[in-house]
Amino acid sequence: MPHSLIRPDITRIVVVVPVRNEEDLLPHCLSALDRATTKVDVPVHVQLVLDACTDSSADIAGDGVSTFAVDERNVGAARAVGFSIAGRTCRADTWFATTDADSEVDEDWLASQLVRARAGVEVVVGTVGVRWSEHSKDLAPVYERSYRNHPDPHIHGANLGFRADIYWRTGGFRKLSNGEDVDLVDRFSALGARIEWTDTADVTTSDRRIGRAPDGFAAHIRGLELSA
Repeated sequence: MPHSLIRPDITRIVVVVPVRNEEDLLPHCLSALDRATTKVDVPVHVQLVLDACTDSSADIAGDGVSTFAVDERNVGAARAVGFSIAGRTCRADTWFATTDADSEVDEDWLASQLVRARAGVEVVVGTVGVRWSEHSKDLAPVYERSYRNHPDPHIHGANLGFRADIYWRTGGFRKLSNGEDVDLVDRFSALGARIEWTDTADVTTSDRRIGRAPDGFAAHIRGLELSA
């Protein structure tokens, strides 16, 4: 049977969160993930990958949250390590998801992905909203217009889910400091994976001025401010 027609029985979920000096925002990220886990009927394992952290991020993880320290200074490599810990033996019965440490997932984030996975969807690509604090809230409508009118589909590492066997078939995340999420989804597409794009399970991310990835989301927000 073609893999795109498989409707697997998902028995567990693994969520990977890359972390780089996130002691201020990580507690909110973990609290949101904890709420999301209560909405699904399978075990959820949260794996933090502490990438060259020099703050107290390592001390924030609570019960049921695993940590692993690396010194990559690279978000693509950090995400890859997180899923490698889960292991290549994870197959179609395991759902992988990833978000960012400065982001808060919707409480139905995992439940929405799980419904789609059980219907045969292999990759779920979601949208992100912004939690305005460092920039003026007057920038919010500028962001929304830019987001809605963007000609290409939105792809964010803060809001991705995919079946484990499909992930391993692509080779997983690459060691890219920018665009590791777009690169992975492009390879999913080339593989012929069944991808669903959705805006019904949003993730809210920070509007910080200095991001962890050069030319990443923070740089995009700064660019909007300059052009507004």
